[in-house]
Amino acid sequence: MRTQRRIKGTLSLKNSGDLTVYFIGVGSAFTRENAQTSMLVIKGDDHVLIDCGSTCPNALYQIGVNLCQIERILVTHSHADHIGGLEQLALTWRYVVKKKPSLVITPEYQKILWDFSLKGGCGFGERHDGKYLEFEDFFDVIEPKLLKGYSRDFYEAKIGSINLKIMRTMHFPDSSTSWKDSFWSTGIVIDDRVFYPSDTRFDPELISEIEERFKPEAMFHDTQFFTGGVHASLDDLSTLPAAVKKKMHLVHYADTWRSFEKKIAEYGFAGFAMPNTYYIFSGKDKK
Repeated sequence: MRTQRRIKGTLSLKNSGDLTVYFIGVGSAFTRENAQTSMLVIKGDDHVLIDCGSTCPNALYQIGVNLCQIERILVTHSHADHIGGLEQLALTWRYVVKKKPSLVITPEYQKILWDFSLKGGCGFGERHDGKYLEFEDFFDVIEPKLLKGYSRDFYEAKIGSINLKIMRTMHFPDSSTSWKDSFWSTGIVIDDRVFYPSDTRFDPELISEIEERFKPEAMFHDTQFFTGGVHASLDDLSTLPAAVKKKMHLVHYADTWRSFEKKIAEYGFAGFAMPNTYYIFSGKDKK
């Protein structure tokens, strides 16, 4: 993996074919500095937006990307810092583009996302033959395939040349004891090369399974600077094997991150994932 700073100009949603991860934001839900964590995955002519939180539409605008250009999306869970901008994206496509983007989503989560989050703002804008709008009026659905042989629910979807493996995670509520009794939340393995659990509590079993099965070249793991709650704490993550920490970049962090740079280095992490930076994985698809 190599990194490259984006200095100026519009971010392109196409490249020469290298798998590229670009963080639109790297901050926590309450950030005022770095925008809430979301990313664009770009490879050749293909792209997918991972999460679209409240700050995402404006953060995209700042790098020259219009919501109308985002053709494929995956959202990991229903907190506002991950879906708060999704209604705006859906409405923009319906009433400006007059087409539908594609959303990678399982039937179970589709019902949750629509009934508890999007329906109120999207569903009642029109009525045809006595019926209001439904999820399918805003998105073309890419339904991932359930995989076998994993310790938890894993799914797989292909976005052109981009392979996504999607797994259930243990994020919230804080009283849950495993992914099974947690509310819907997911993480992602991209092209078997990059692991991004999105938001999760400390889950060493998941990290161990990902490391053993895929040996990813990089991990981008969320963290918080205190122990407790619904995110993995920095101190908990510090107990991971040195080889894992060496390739683990930390995201979803608070605006006080500069005060922890020394501690991050002492623990042996790769560092903080940074905005305005391309993380480039060159070469052919990992075998």
